[in-house]
Amino acid sequence: MENKTGPEDKKKLSLREFFSLGEVGGYFFRKKDPNRPTNINIKMMHGINKISIAIFLVAILYLILKRFI
Repeated sequence: MENKTGPEDKKKLSLREFFSLGEVGGYFFRKKDPNRPTNINIKMMHGINKISIAIFLVAILYLILKRFI
């Protein structure tokens, strides 16, 4: 049995779904899990990841604004 994906099978993304920041927002604003191990290395790693994501999003906004202004 072949699994064909034609144009009628593709789901169109709405603009809201395209720009949803669910995963990123969940990374920044999640509750602390008591079962997750915590030590200074993991805290530093997550802190650096949050800073890099924030800088990346600011850079993308800057490029978009620079393009249209």
